[in-house]
Amino acid sequence: MITCIHIAIRGAVQGVGFRPFIYRLAMESNLKGYVLNNSSGVFIEAEGEEKTIRDFLFRIENEKPPHAIIISMEHSFLDPVGYKDFIIKESEGGDEVSAMILPDIAVCDDCLNEMFDVKVRRYLYPFINCNNCGTRFSIIESLPYDRPNTSMKTFEMCDRCREEYEDPMNRRFHAQPTACPDCGPKLTFWNERGNTISEKGEALYNTAKLIKEGKIIALKGVGGFQRSVDASNDKARNEMRKRKHREEK
Repeated sequence: MITCIHIAIRGAVQGVGFRPFIYRLAMESNLKGYVLNNSSGVFIEAEGEEKTIRDFLFRIENEKPPHAIIISMEHSFLDPVGYKDFIIKESEGGDEVSAMILPDIAVCDDCLNEMFDVKVRRYLYPFINCNNCGTRFSIIESLPYDRPNTSMKTFEMCDRCREEYEDPMNRRFHAQPTACPDCGPKLTFWNERGNTISEKGEALYNTAKLIKEGKIIALKGVGGFQRSVDASNDKARNEMRKRKHREEK
């Protein structure tokens, strides 16, 4: 017997690869319908055999992405709609803003392996990420969690990143911060007048060189600025204290 179910999931279910997870689960189960984000969480409508639907519910709770936190999962049965396929629908807003956003997530092993593989286009790319890791809280400007609602909105994906983003079997499927050296943020070194001096690996080398020389460097990361100095250099350390008006620290 064909039945239709509506599922509302609340918790930390945005920015953790939840929609791609639901999509793959639905495709494996031959279910039709959709999944979408809104400002309160994730909504799903799925249509199929009743036993398959109940297995689908069980698998959502027991096979959810590793960083996902389900606070509540409510469902109700509806009359069949006649969906022809299963899709990830465009996100919706809403009056209730209750979806939880996780903090930035440390780089996963897959991305680390990729970053240090000279044959991969993201070799040594410092802003590497996927559905299982990378910036979340630091880039989100509003909910629901979609690229246009993050600081990544100014970086248009290149064709290769777009292919990964649209590939259901790729770990970057619908990963909102997806980027690479060709289309994403770049490591850049500026002087005190705001002029670009170097980029990429050379920028990192210049930064390390100046710190060793006793200079104070401002590092802008995804979550703000921090000032760096060689703590073993008395002169540099005292200059940092003086500039911060915290000579006693």
